Amino acid sequence: MSNRMVCREASHAGSWYTASGRAAHAYKQVDPSITRRVFILGPSHHVPLSRCALSPAEVYRTPLYDLRIDQKVYADLWKTGMFERMTLQTDEDEHSIEMHLPYTAKAMESYKEEFSIVPVLVGALSESKEQEYGKLLSKYLADPSNLFIISSDFCHWGQRFRYTYYDENQGEIYRSIEHLDKMGMGIIEQLDPVSFSNYLKKYHNTICGRHPIGVLLNAVAELKKNGLDMNFSFLNYAQSSQCRNWSDSSVSYAAGALVVH
Repeated sequence: MSNRMVCREASHAGSWYTASGRAAHAYKQVDPSITRRVFILGPSHHVPLSRCALSPAEVYRTPLYDLRIDQKVYADLWKTGMFERMTLQTDEDEHSIEMHLPYTAKAMESYKEEFSIVPVLVGALSESKEQEYGKLLSKYLADPSNLFIISSDFCHWGQRFRYTYYDENQGEIYRSIEHLDKMGMGIIEQLDPVSFSNYLKKYHNTICGRHPIGVLLNAVAELKKNGLDMNFSFLNYAQSSQCRNWSDSSVSYAAGALVVH
């Protein structure tokens, strides 16, 4: 059995590492003794991007130690013609990948000389492109020595996020948000990319990492065609605050893990 982790990170909360500490529930599932390569897929927040992009850097620095970017895998991905090269400014401005670097470094600390990372910035992909990238990355997901980290929040609720969906049958606003999020989480646990896309079309939940999640679900679907057995389960869920009034706002966080048997 090997772990393929998916974790959710905090993007907009005032205290990023307090909120994104929820991701630690997923990082606890990592087995550093078998992990030699860590793919980190994060959504693009600052630049319009219709494809996926690779970093121009060779090393990412963290407070713990430097993380080496796998240039061989990057070269293989680049050869496909499916990737753009982000500018150094874009790379430095984007937090969705950066937030996971200290966690990755800590989780892999006992094997810090024996692994590399593969950061991928994911744009606003169409469903067909999510399928294409999922198929491309599925061979890496099938490798027991590879770990995948998917960066995302869940619902961004409030007028400042221009999203105020409310199902009054659920009671308080925060209960409605939780119900909405857990509906989506249940669909992700089913590992069904089509159902997840339909959920987003129906409710427009402001899940910032919906495209990286879509890529992962499509990679899983590709592997399931070949008979691989896997399951996903969420380990933790929280909201930055409990919304009760229309003037309130919150961001939801969750952590989960995908295990390939």
